[in-house]
Amino acid sequence: MLLSCLLAAVLAGGCTKAPERPNIVFILADDMGHSDLGCYGAEILETPHIDALAAGGLRFSNFYNTGRCWPTRTSLLSGFYPHQILSDPMPGVDYSTGEILPATDTWLPSILKGQGYRTYHSGKWHIVRKVPEQLQLSHSEVGFDRSYRTEDGRHLRPRHLWEDGKEIDLPEDGSGYEASVAIVDHAIKYLEEHKEKHPDEPFYEYIAFIAPHFPLQALQEDIDMYRELYLLGWDDIRVRRTENRKELGFDVHKVNPLEPERFAPWNLSPEELISQIDSADTGRAVPWESLTREQQEFQATKMAIHAAMVTRMDREIGRYIRALKDLGYFENTIVFFCSDNGASTEIMNRSDKHTIGAEAGSADTYLCLGPGWSSAANTPFRLHKTWVHEGGIATPLVVHWPEGITEKNVFRNMPAHIIDIAPTMLELAGADPSELTGRYNAPGISLVPFLARDDQSQRPPLFFLHERKKALRHGDWKICTIEEGDPWELYDLSVDRGETHNLAMENPEKLQELVSLWEAQRIEIINQIGAADASGAEDTAHFNPL
Repeated sequence: MLLSCLLAAVLAGGCTKAPERPNIVFILADDMGHSDLGCYGAEILETPHIDALAAGGLRFSNFYNTGRCWPTRTSLLSGFYPHQILSDPMPGVDYSTGEILPATDTWLPSILKGQGYRTYHSGKWHIVRKVPEQLQLSHSEVGFDRSYRTEDGRHLRPRHLWEDGKEIDLPEDGSGYEASVAIVDHAIKYLEEHKEKHPDEPFYEYIAFIAPHFPLQALQEDIDMYRELYLLGWDDIRVRRTENRKELGFDVHKVNPLEPERFAPWNLSPEELISQIDSADTGRAVPWESLTREQQEFQATKMAIHAAMVTRMDREIGRYIRALKDLGYFENTIVFFCSDNGASTEIMNRSDKHTIGAEAGSADTYLCLGPGWSSAANTPFRLHKTWVHEGGIATPLVVHWPEGITEKNVFRNMPAHIIDIAPTMLELAGADPSELTGRYNAPGISLVPFLARDDQSQRPPLFFLHERKKALRHGDWKICTIEEGDPWELYDLSVDRGETHNLAMENPEKLQELVSLWEAQRIEIINQIGAADASGAEDTAHFNPL
């Protein structure tokens, strides 16, 4: 199909000349909450460069990821649900048979290369197959021409760095290293190489930040911006962000109360927190006023570091945008920005471990955001990373393309998902999205038509399953479970995006309709990967709220 036809929907609204195939940049944050950007409601957290992209383009209000790091990243580069490509195990499937295969081995960067694009990656990787045994794919297997890979979880003092699959020298003593800066250094390096060596070819660049994933580590100059500000506390910040979102034009619904009983099961115990981190840390999302002054100061410092990491990431994105402009690429480059999951309730102590008494946010510390601030970062949504309630799976999505998107500072409200990005990019590149098809069709849809209009037409249901937490969104209706074995919940997201009023008892017919859709999708995926039909392995009896 001709590119002008593929882009016709984008050009509706004033453009008379079709742009050339755009350069494509996808920027991914790690563990960033839905309202951690100014353009999505952040109160005192500065993100002017991402906000500028939103002001000059689109903000999606109902965009989803998979709720966890590696499934989202693998879905992004494949166009498939992570279970279809063996990146997230499907309960009830015996992966030891040796007969189970991913639904496709075709990757987005490889297809783009076939369309004449140069392909570049800089930052976090985490593209893995978890079953039947854990396998990390290489950048060349996926289709990247160049790749700079950082080490997950080390923001200030890396022990290993790789370029094009080969380990490279570290900065001396780690001095002066900051992961977001290094990631953008290499992204710009690849841009400049592209301009010099391949000036007539389009490019696809995937910039994958580690920030603001734990451990909370940042440059002290960035932390100092926020050192005292978050003494306001997470209760006050949740209120402020809700009010800000209303002013920004988001639909604002009731916000669920804090849930101190919900935290990652692998979190440090209270005794371990005291002995390994600090006696002032807390592992529960309790009311701010219930904390001692010492605890409040410690928690405020943690959020200051989180804010510093987001602000540094934004600042580096601004530096990358300036490079696009300086090299003449900006006008015909479509830039996407989102997060791989919601903010995290996790409180861990691993890797280089935490040094008690070290300067908070330094390379010798291993602090985590925890459930109190995670609840605030995910405002106005419920729960956190790894859950499939909105706080875990909802992400901002900002899209900016001067030559291709005529509307500015507007919302797109139709439900969309990370599985939609690959077919969208292929259509923009002049390829056929059906090239993502392996033995089975990829489940996503192209978002190209929605770059020009906020169409609320029906799309296939969106399926979620992670850590035996289950969800499905179909139109404005959503079902989900909190933990394994819990009953299904039912929400009308058009009036209750905060998931505060469970309608399962009031509308059992709608509940069973959606549970049937979820179960049909599960069985379809099991059949696609060649597993035996495990229809009885997943307990679906919990659809009955009574």
